[in-house]
Formats: sequence, C-alpha cells, structure tokens
Amino acid sequence: MPKPTTSQIEFIAMMASLMSVVALAIDALLPALDVIGITMGTQNPADNQLIITMIFLGLGIGPLVFGPISDALGRKPIVYMGFGLFLLASLVCVLAQSLEVMIVGRILQGIGLSAPRTISIAIIRDTYHGDYMARILSFVTVVFLLVPIVAPAAGKLVLDHYEWQGIFYVQLFFSGLVCLWFWRRQRETLVPEKRIPFTRKLFVNGFKEVVKEKSTMGYTFTSGLVFGAFMVYLSGSQQIFQEQYHLKEEFPLIFAGLSIAIGLAVFTNGSLVLRYGMQRMVTTAMYGFLGTSALYLLLFFGQPNPPIAVLMVFFAVQFFCIGFLFGNLRALAMEPMGHIAGMAAAITGLIATLMAIPISTFIGRYILHSVYPVFLGFMVCGVLSVGLLRYSKNAARRKGQGVRLDD
Repeated sequence: MPKPTTSQIEFIAMMASLMSVVALAIDALLPALDVIGITMGTQNPADNQLIITMIFLGLGIGPLVFGPISDALGRKPIVYMGFGLFLLASLVCVLAQSLEVMIVGRILQGIGLSAPRTISIAIIRDTYHGDYMARILSFVTVVFLLVPIVAPAAGKLVLDHYEWQGIFYVQLFFSGLVCLWFWRRQRETLVPEKRIPFTRKLFVNGFKEVVKEKSTMGYTFTSGLVFGAFMVYLSGSQQIFQEQYHLKEEFPLIFAGLSIAIGLAVFTNGSLVLRYGMQRMVTTAMYGFLGTSALYLLLFFGQPNPPIAVLMVFFAVQFFCIGFLFGNLRALAMEPMGHIAGMAAAITGLIATLMAIPISTFIGRYILHSVYPVFLGFMVCGVLSVGLLRYSKNAARRKGQGVRLDD
C-alpha cells in the first residue's frame, strides 16, 4: 500500500480542504444573493436562487471528464487543472453584469471544483483500502462539514466590509492556499503502471452497464429526489430567513445550526449503519423525512409561517433524516458497480444532479412569501422516494446482491 508523505492528520485535513472549497463556493454566497440580484438587475427574486443551484450542474458534469482523465494521467495534474478553471470562472463571476453571465461563471466554477472534490476521494482510495479507507473517509467528512457551519458567517463578514465581489476573492485566496499546500505536501498516488488510457468505448460501455442495473438506477433516482429537496432549502434559505422572517443578521447562525443537524446524522450513521445495515437506515430515515413533512402540512395548512423556533425544529428533523440518506443511498447505488466504481460514481452523480436542479428550481419559484411550498415539495419527493426504495430493494433482492435487506 502506498504511504503518504504527510502525517495522517495532515492528510485528512488536506483531503477535507480539497472538498471544502466546494462548500465555501456555495454557502459563502448565500447572504449576498439579494445584493447580487440587484447588481444583475433580476426582476424576480426567485431567479437569484439559480446562482446557487447552477453550480451543482457543473459539479455533476465535471467528474465525467476529470475522473477518467485522472485514471490516465494521474491525480495531481487534474487537481491543478480544476483549480485553474475555477480561477477563470471566478473572474467571470466577478466581472458579470447580467444573471446569464453569472450563471455561466457558476457552472464553470462547479466544473472546476469537481476536480479537487473527485480526486480527493480517488487519492484516499489509492492510499488506503477496506475498513481503514472508510475510517479515513469518515474523518474527512466530519472535517469537511465544518465549512458549511462557518461559510455563511464568513460571507456576511466580507459583505459587511466590502462589495459582494469580495466573497469571490476570498474563495480564490482560500483555494490558492489549498492548491499550494497540495502541491508542496501531497505526492502522486497513482503509479504509472496502474494508469488506464481513456477511450470512448470504455465510457459508453460503462454508461450502458450503469443504466441497465435496476437497483443502481432506483437508488440514484431516490438520491436525485432527496438532493433536489435539500437544494430547495439551500437555494431558498436566504429568501426564507432574510426576507420572510427578516433575520438578516441572524441568518449565518441559523444556517450553521441547521448544518449541525446534518453533521450529527452523518457522524451517528458511521456507527449505526454497521449495526442495522444501510437499507434499514435509509428506510427509517425516509419515513422520518416523509412523516415530518406531512405533519407540517397538516398543522399549518392555510396558516401563515410558524414562529422561527417551530420552523427550526421542523427543518432540523428533516435535515437530520437527510444526513442519513445522502451517503447510504450513494453506497447502495454503488453496491453492484464495484468493478467500474469510478465511472459509476460519475454517472450516478450526474443523473442525480440533473434531477435535483429542475426540482429545486421549480419548487423554489413558489417560496417567495411562505415556507409551506418547501414542505409540500418535501412531501412529494418523499412519497416518490418511498416507492423507489421499495422498487430498488426488490430489484437488489432478485439479483441476490450482498446488501442487508433485513428491514
């Protein structure tokens, strides 16, 4: 097994930092969406949500390119390529005078940042294996989750003292430090004899195999619905807390508190999943997600927004459930795809993203004056997801896959 030149603590921090640039690029902009919208001249405040959602399109497309190329050229050059594209895309965003140009810049930012995010996982896979790899990934994820807690506060701090363009400059500064650290301290982990030339046939055959696997597609579609529901909140949180509840100053703290709910679930999942199995964890969390949505719709039908404390409780429960769904759904989708894991991860990620973006964009149009449409969207996504979970479980059982279906 290749050993990193860095200490294990430094390695974990470095891999988490490569992923964290993505979270910073998304969450730090949330407090500035209304200000950016004014500069861009948007007529509908809901259009500002595209500044958040469209970066995910780039994050979904990028791995299809960077993943296979990294298998052919090595890991480190791809990280440099991604950061270089992120630099150019950030300049496009800073200089944008219209929403359309800003969206182009955000898509390109997502494509660029998909490189360090994807390659960090590949480097961990190159360096460790088995249960030890899972342990390292868990530590990396916990460190990574710290960024969404502080990013909105950092964005608001910049916004209080500079123009919104300053947030992009902070992102570039942070990404530059991470890239320099990576260049100085991380060695190449994919040795030449293990590199695989990328061919069109390899991609086409991999794509066909993924889409023909019923359980993989079922869990992927479920991931898309859950991801779409979460993106409704992510892109609309500024509209909800700053505009509807008039909590502009408190918004970073509220966002941080709700992020902790997801982090707590991810941390807890690491121990519970070994005891109960992925399928049971996903099923329980999905019914919790669906039940919470139904309860909100029942209690507040035809009513104005509830007090902020009540809303926070409902959101926290929803996100706690989502924290159990994200990783387990991805793992279940990948269960039959171990022999083409890199290709399958890129394809399933793109499909889930392409589902999530229109879901979040459509629902987001209706949350200008009330939170009720958010939970209605959660409810619809939850009902569809329950059906897909049953279909996926049955498909996996019929094929005899090694997934615990003991629920």
